Amino acid sequence: MKIHFIAIGGSAMHNLAIALHLKGYEITGSDDEIFNPAKGRLEKYGLLPDSIGWNPDKITPELDAVILGMHAREDNPELLKAKNLGIKVFSYPEFLYEQSKDKMRIVVGGSHGKTTITAMILHVLQYHHVDCDYMVGAQLDGFEVMVRLTEQAPVMVMEGDEYLTSPIDRRSKFHLYQPNVGIISGIAWDHINVFPTFDMYVEQFRIFAKMIDKTFIYCEEDENVRKIGEELASCVHTEPYGIHPYVIRDGVCWLQTAQGEIPLRIFGQHNMMNLNAARLACREVGVSDEQFYEAIQTFHGASKRLELVQKNEKGIVYKDFAHSPSKLKATLNAVREQYPDYHLVACMELHTFSSLSKEFLVQYKHVMDAADVAMIFFDHKAVAHKKLPPITPEMVFEAFGRSDLRIFNETEHLVESLKEIKPDKTVYLLMSSGNFGGIVFEDLANQLLG
Repeated sequence: MKIHFIAIGGSAMHNLAIALHLKGYEITGSDDEIFNPAKGRLEKYGLLPDSIGWNPDKITPELDAVILGMHAREDNPELLKAKNLGIKVFSYPEFLYEQSKDKMRIVVGGSHGKTTITAMILHVLQYHHVDCDYMVGAQLDGFEVMVRLTEQAPVMVMEGDEYLTSPIDRRSKFHLYQPNVGIISGIAWDHINVFPTFDMYVEQFRIFAKMIDKTFIYCEEDENVRKIGEELASCVHTEPYGIHPYVIRDGVCWLQTAQGEIPLRIFGQHNMMNLNAARLACREVGVSDEQFYEAIQTFHGASKRLELVQKNEKGIVYKDFAHSPSKLKATLNAVREQYPDYHLVACMELHTFSSLSKEFLVQYKHVMDAADVAMIFFDHKAVAHKKLPPITPEMVFEAFGRSDLRIFNETEHLVESLKEIKPDKTVYLLMSSGNFGGIVFEDLANQLLG
């Protein structure tokens, strides 16, 4: 098949392009900007466009389909030409469903935890040589490409995003996957640019859950998710879960199981819930609890999810993807519980549309209280780029409700302030979906712990 990608440089899109290339498809693509790691990975497989920009000449009648990325706009010249030629246009999730409609589909949804749960499931299945296709939104050790599509695998494991499908399809992505087994890890308001009320946001998860035709695995610790589970209990098999029992000794989290205590490389109450969801999902494909516990001991997390950057006798540096209030609070509490005797320095970047919105800032009240030192970074250029009304340090200070909150707009000032902190046994927790205006985390860790 000949497939053209409009906006091939996206994190999900370039992985799908590589997966189809490896499957034997003929792939072309375009984009108006492509950054690493997507750029280097596309180049490695010979899929990097010859030039940057949109080129309608690439849209020819010989194409079997076009896959449209969220980064493109409705008036994209390649999209318009494809429509004029009558070429089938798929969104990313539409095409994933088309490739997996004859497989058992496990779809992991939730405002937080979905990447980690998906990664845990894939780790366990790979450990036990269970053949499966997959799509996950973060780089995992042992997986070169984060999308796999084959003819033979009987199972497809997908991370289910609630954001919009494409510029021409306003449905949530995970509404297109038609899950056999579905997971909801938690609901905490996000993406206020497309779901301006919390009720509208919750409804996307309710629609998703109603599509499940076999087993609904849900976090009963979350009130909104529990309500959905109770609503569906008479329609589908439900598996509620909570925090898996565990203890912490000498800086190691030990899982308490029927087979005895099992040491883990991950930590935090939120991960003990994520782990329980993954265990129940693995049961659905025949992996016993004993097999699950054997495999999960070697799991050390997904990229940027409490990822250890550097550790020595002076301290520890972690980076994390946390940006929403619920993720921020869960990550901070996990680190505080794991390192109770350490000085905890938490630095968070306001980077997403929601976090940079004046109306949403109030959701961050007291979420950084677990830290000994709390810092917030935001770039005025990022606010302008997202076409949002300006926010001020005073707004941020009031929103977080912490009298000693430190606020930065310049990367250099943030780095200097971090370097001035010199107590013994310090944990530095850097949280962002970006990079604080250009910080290289490994270099910063060397400066802080060197």
